Amino acid sequence: MNLHDFYDAILEVLEASGLVLAALFPIVNPIGSAAVFQAMVGALDVPFQRRLAKRIAVYSFFLLFLSMLCGGKILSFFGIALYSVQIGGGLIVAAAGWNLLNKDAHKDSDATANPEEVLAQAFYPYTLPITVGPGSIAVAVALGAHMPTQLHATSFFSPLILAASLLGCVVICGLVYICYRFARAATTMLGKSGTTVLMRLSSFILFCIGVQILASGLRAFVQTLR
Repeated sequence: MNLHDFYDAILEVLEASGLVLAALFPIVNPIGSAAVFQAMVGALDVPFQRRLAKRIAVYSFFLLFLSMLCGGKILSFFGIALYSVQIGGGLIVAAAGWNLLNKDAHKDSDATANPEEVLAQAFYPYTLPITVGPGSIAVAVALGAHMPTQLHATSFFSPLILAASLLGCVVICGLVYICYRFARAATTMLGKSGTTVLMRLSSFILFCIGVQILASGLRAFVQTLR
């Protein structure tokens, strides 16, 4: 490969990585998810919150990358339609948003969370479905099917596609870590009332996202019956 071909390959990788970032950023929504994250961890110590944010970012990376790499094949192997993932995941996301909306109604809202128990929940529910929900997985699966065509490759295992996918997932998960890492500082700047408003708004948006994902899954299911 000469220098010109290498330069063209780098441009293709960067372009495809930009596509991954542009497609995943709105649905992952690290900024909005950080508000939900902070509302869930509450008064967790800062060192544990950093560890939790790092663990969530790592889990999110593997979940997104594996969804792009073999998500469609896994669903096909188990005979699971994508609308089933949307329906089930939409119910979970909507339930999480509803619980956060009614958090003050619980008697145990002032109880201090056990840091080790919270860390044990890093994958569920903090990574899946709060950070990387069924909508993000569906987008990642679609990207995995689309990218070989865009980069004129025979399969997803092409070096260019793997490089673009890795770079895009690293950037989006790096943003997740930064937003989660500094979520407490942001809430401190907003103050108690501002944090409450942001938490309620984010919880409501999370609930609406769950309903939207559920509706999309039901719509796709109804279309299969026609």
